[in-house]
Amino acid sequence: MSSDAHPRLQRGGSRALSLLLATPLALVLLIHPAAMLDSEGRYSHGLLMLVMWGVSCGFIHGVGFDPYSRLWRTIFHPLGGWLLMGLGYLILWRASHS
Repeated sequence: MSSDAHPRLQRGGSRALSLLLATPLALVLLIHPAAMLDSEGRYSHGLLMLVMWGVSCGFIHGVGFDPYSRLWRTIFHPLGGWLLMGLGYLILWRASHS
């Protein structure tokens, strides 16, 4: 089974969006993780794990890799990745405004 079920997600624009969302978030997590601290100076490790999953989805989709297995396509679906990366940007925004 191919990934032709969602042709809009296979276009260059959606793949570029995935890379544009994933790259800055990954750099913040790697270079300056303290930017993700909450107002009490703590991390929410569960939420950060979800954000890293979203970043993984973004890179997998952004570089053009299409998993063959239905399980892996579901786990690394770009729509779920975009939602999780949006969560990451929300955490980053809340941390910078507290």
